[in-house]
Amino acid sequence: MADKLTPLILDALARAAADPHGSLLFASKSMPGLFPALAAAKPAAHKCLQEGLIRVVRTDGQGKQLREYYAGTPAGLKFLVDHSSPKQVLDDFVRLLEERRDELGELLRTAERMAASIDGMKAAVAAVLPRVGSGAGTTMAGCPTPAHPIAAFSAPEPEPVTTAELCELIHTRLRDWASSAGVPRDCPLPELFRSLSTLDPAPTVGQFHDALRQLHADARLYLHPWTGPLYALPEPAVALMVGHEVAFYASLRP
Repeated sequence: MADKLTPLILDALARAAADPHGSLLFASKSMPGLFPALAAAKPAAHKCLQEGLIRVVRTDGQGKQLREYYAGTPAGLKFLVDHSSPKQVLDDFVRLLEERRDELGELLRTAERMAASIDGMKAAVAAVLPRVGSGAGTTMAGCPTPAHPIAAFSAPEPEPVTTAELCELIHTRLRDWASSAGVPRDCPLPELFRSLSTLDPAPTVGQFHDALRQLHADARLYLHPWTGPLYALPEPAVALMVGHEVAFYASLRP
C-alpha cells in the first residue's frame, strides 16, 4: 500500500513546495489542488496530514463554504528530498512551472480583455455625457428643444496617442529613468505605465503593450522576465507575455 501511495505523496509535496501560499487539498474542476480528486488519493492525503508533511496555512469563506489551503512543512520537504532523485524533483518543478505559466497567461489575457471592456464603457459614457449636460432633448409635448448656444459648444475631444507617438514617449521615459539613476537599470513595467498617465487621454494597457511589442520588434529596447514566483508577481495586468516568458522590466538597448 505504501508503494502505491508514495508517488501521489511525492507529487503533492512537490506542488506544496512550489506554492508556499497554499493550495486546496484536492483539486476541483476550477481550482488546482495538491492531490487529484480520486478515491485512491484520499489515503495518501490522510498519511501526509497524519505525519505532518503538510499543514493548513490559510482559510477563506465561512461555514459550508470554508476552504482550507495547505502547504508543505520542513518534514514534508525532507520526505520529498529523501524519497526522490534530484532529477525527479527538478522535472516535477519544471512541469509545475509550465502549469503556472499557462495559468498566468490566461490571467493576463483576461486582464487585457477587462481593460478593453472598461475602455469601451468609458468611450460610451464620454459620448453620452455632453448630451446630458447640454440640456438638449425634447419637451414634454415631444417637440425638440434647441440646445443652449453655450451648451451646444464643446471643446473637441483630444486625439488618442498613436502607437508611433507612444513608442517615442516610452523611449524617452526609459532614457530619463536610466539617467536619473546614473547607471543602467531596468524599469518595472507598472512604473513605466504609470509615467504615461499624464497623457490626455492616458493610454490603455493594450496600447501600452502594443508599443512595447513594436519597440521590442524594432530592437530598441530589452524586455526582461520576472524571475520570482508567479504568485508574487505585482500588478500582473501590466506584465507582458513575450514568447514563453513573462516580461516585467524594460531597458533601452545601447
